[in-house]
Amino acid sequence: MTRLFLTLVPLVLVAALCTAASVLAAEFRQLDPAASQVSFTSRQMGVPVDGRFRKFESTLLVDPAAPQSAKGKVTIDLASIDTGLKEANEEVVGASWFDVSHHPTATFDLGKIEPAGNSRFQVAGVLTLRGVTKLAAFEAELKSSADRAVLEGSLPIKRLDFGVGQGGWGSTDVVANEVIVRFKLVLLP
Repeated sequence: MTRLFLTLVPLVLVAALCTAASVLAAEFRQLDPAASQVSFTSRQMGVPVDGRFRKFESTLLVDPAAPQSAKGKVTIDLASIDTGLKEANEEVVGASWFDVSHHPTATFDLGKIEPAGNSRFQVAGVLTLRGVTKLAAFEAELKSSADRAVLEGSLPIKRLDFGVGQGGWGSTDVVANEVIVRFKLVLLP
């Protein structure tokens, strides 16, 4: 009996270590929309204006053990904007701003992720907004556990580079050019 026990203990330990290793090497790909968010801050007459997008999806595939192999895309439904004011929501989806009738989504296609230390990464990719595509780079934090990976950060953009805010809105006297887009993407295995 002792001999059988001594033989089984190492096998059980090896099985447990293999299971733990497979959990740590899990790939995360399914977006948890209830725990995730995409929001922004712009400035109107020098005053911060916060808002969010209620609908977005992700095809990101992230392996915390090999984050450099991450790939995928985040797509934002621009008509789902919520500035907190009905009139502002209606204005910003129109032709002078997002022009959602012609450009209903904004997308970020992930190009690469490189380590920057302390769970921080330099993220680069391509942002497409209002039919204009530009390279975008920013820093993000990636944290993971056995059941989720969280990618969180912010991306500063210049709205006028994408044609957002045309006509009378093309001036930065009332609405600032820089907009900070913040994201928290919670991915499940």
